[in-house]
Amino acid sequence: MGVELFLQELLNGRDYKGQAVAIRRLSAREALYGQPKAGILPELEGALAEMGIKDLFTHQATALDTIRSGKNAVIVTSTASGKTLCYNLPVLETLLQDPTSKALYMFPTKALAQDQLQGLLRWKQLVPSLPLVAGTYDGDTPRDLRRQLREQGNTILTNPDMLHGAILPHHPGWGHFFANLRYIVIDEIHTYRGIFGSNVANVLRRLQRICRHYQANPQFICCSATIANPEELARHLTGQDMTLVDNDGSPKGQKHFLLWNPPLLSDGLQRRSSNSEAKELMVRLIRQRIQTITFTRARVVAELIYRYVREELERYGSGLANSIRAYRGGYLPEERRAIERQLFSG
Repeated sequence: MGVELFLQELLNGRDYKGQAVAIRRLSAREALYGQPKAGILPELEGALAEMGIKDLFTHQATALDTIRSGKNAVIVTSTASGKTLCYNLPVLETLLQDPTSKALYMFPTKALAQDQLQGLLRWKQLVPSLPLVAGTYDGDTPRDLRRQLREQGNTILTNPDMLHGAILPHHPGWGHFFANLRYIVIDEIHTYRGIFGSNVANVLRRLQRICRHYQANPQFICCSATIANPEELARHLTGQDMTLVDNDGSPKGQKHFLLWNPPLLSDGLQRRSSNSEAKELMVRLIRQRIQTITFTRARVVAELIYRYVREELERYGSGLANSIRAYRGGYLPEERRAIERQLFSG
């Protein structure tokens, strides 16, 4: 079922009570390509071809030029626009030219770090000569692997809590890593706002003090979803001057946005639970075999919506009910890895 038909059925249904207070449709857009000023290393160019990438988007070429020039960069383009390539290319290029160099990647969640690790390991498969020793250093990492990454790793993927609580306090054991640290990659910087953002900003200043102690001056590469003030946010977050890269050249399919407001209850004062609305919408979408992700603000809410949706889908067959998963902090590492594999494989 197409989006337009789904919306038509949704908005004309008997139980519709005017919840869609705004609907926006964004038109499709063709890709815009660019070339970096200097060529890409043959090994990496060959790997890109294996991935089906013949040319870089304009923002990827600009980001590569900016980072190669030694400037701190903040890349702000739309979702699924290839921002990962903007930092992986210069990091891997530097590793090929200087195998002693190190990179620290910071993500707000373990799931993102795991996803990015799989992407990095694919580069290693395509370029066997690449001196890449990458791994996630988080609460799920076994003790033996932690020691191995600390001693041998050159690309560490972690999160702010782990950086603050498990890496920086033990920096003497990470001395070789910090002394050779060339890049600090901070993805999803739009999540670091408010009190949480202030805490992360202090952690990053602590990180930079430790780097100076080991006579290192790493370069920052920040990425963000589209926000109004990315350069200002990145500057406040890192304490460094930043160069903005926002000439998004990625292609876009048509997108539909609905702002959905739960209807008023009979008393005219309270609104229906947003959890109930989310459940109804998710069931509708899954019954149409449309891949759906529902985000929640709390672990318990994720479990509640999962249970409500499963119970509703059981009425239409166990196949549908078994096609959904909850995902949250608190699961065992092996449970999260299994869910991630199912998600990444479709």
